[in-house]
Amino acid sequence: MYQITLKDTFSSAHSLWDARGKFEDLHGHDFRVEVDLERDELGPIGVVADFLDVKPKLREVLGKIDHTFLNELPEFRGKNTSVENMARFIHDELNKRIQGN
Repeated sequence: MYQITLKDTFSSAHSLWDARGKFEDLHGHDFRVEVDLERDELGPIGVVADFLDVKPKLREVLGKIDHTFLNELPEFRGKNTSVENMARFIHDELNKRIQGN
């Protein structure tokens, strides 16, 4: 198993439902994102993934949520803007771009 990690950051604001306290109010964060990519075997050129291909795709995904109020985005309609739901969004969007869907 081979693995690489990409790191990036974004900033955004949100408010959480049923957070029992100050996190229900509008507040912001600077988020650090780490994405692990894995393969059982290295690709034809001896890498897990080409950083020059994947990093812009990650930047594109994070660009959709960077400096936004997450609660107002259609991608989070009906969902709590928890870190877990943000991670799911980032995973799903990046996976679509990597898979070419």
